[in-house]
Amino acid sequence: MRKLFILLLIIFPFYQAVSSSHVDSIRAKLHNPKLDEVLVVAHRGDWRNFPENSIAAIESAVRMGVDVVELDVQRTKDGHLILMHDKTLDRTTTGKGRVDEWTLDSIRTLKLLNGCAIRTKHTVPTLEEALLYSKDKIMINLDKADRYFDEIYLLLQKTGTTRQIIMKGGKTPEEVVQHYGSYLNEVIYMPIVHLDRPGAIDKINQFNEKIKPLAFELLFVSDTCKVPFEVNELLKGKSLIWYNTLWDTMAGGHDDDMALKDPDKAYGYLIETLGARIIQTDRPQMLIDYLKKKGWKK
Repeated sequence: MRKLFILLLIIFPFYQAVSSSHVDSIRAKLHNPKLDEVLVVAHRGDWRNFPENSIAAIESAVRMGVDVVELDVQRTKDGHLILMHDKTLDRTTTGKGRVDEWTLDSIRTLKLLNGCAIRTKHTVPTLEEALLYSKDKIMINLDKADRYFDEIYLLLQKTGTTRQIIMKGGKTPEEVVQHYGSYLNEVIYMPIVHLDRPGAIDKINQFNEKIKPLAFELLFVSDTCKVPFEVNELLKGKSLIWYNTLWDTMAGGHDDDMALKDPDKAYGYLIETLGARIIQTDRPQMLIDYLKKKGWKK
């Protein structure tokens, strides 16, 4: 027994160091504007195999080697933060009605539905539970979270996960500094810029001048938009480019569905032609396999 105890004392610190260094490695890549590989973001976790925004969906993403998991936050009637995309429970759980009209104890009685709307054994996790599971394992992009960020930040400090968090949004540089200013040394903030809208380049320049973001999430509806080419040149060596392949109007049609037929025209185009170094996908394993085949993931 004594030998086992000594062995655990030796192994546990080593395991912690390895886990922590993994997150540190991902964070270091996000800080490298000349990154020569592509980071993978799993949208709501691995929701094709497990319920979206569940611990199991996060766990599966970690196992397959995803770099960032995107999670959504809502608040219950009694003020608890939970993982949930919609304002209502109807689509993803066995319950009905608005999240903010249910207490946490009541939500605990529900079961999560999978992507085919079939009841599963999984339950709705709190944000704190998700943070504790994810600690030292994976970076986390919190969506719909800016409404509660002061409250969330206390949870990040409590769970020791502050440096794992990515926030994104459409705020101006001034609003970002005002809203997140005291957190920006730890929490990563990425502006979202719609390239089809007037003033997109000006907005990027303003952010580069005032904040120098590590990355920009860029959106464009169709290949008729030529701004992505200009932005690629503008951001080289300055910031990473994040594209979403969730559906066709987010990256000019170069989405996951196109990748099923021709991944070179989908993922390959975004990477090699438009400079993407971060891709958010609903098919993380397919993207990881493609990137490894092409030498874009180590």
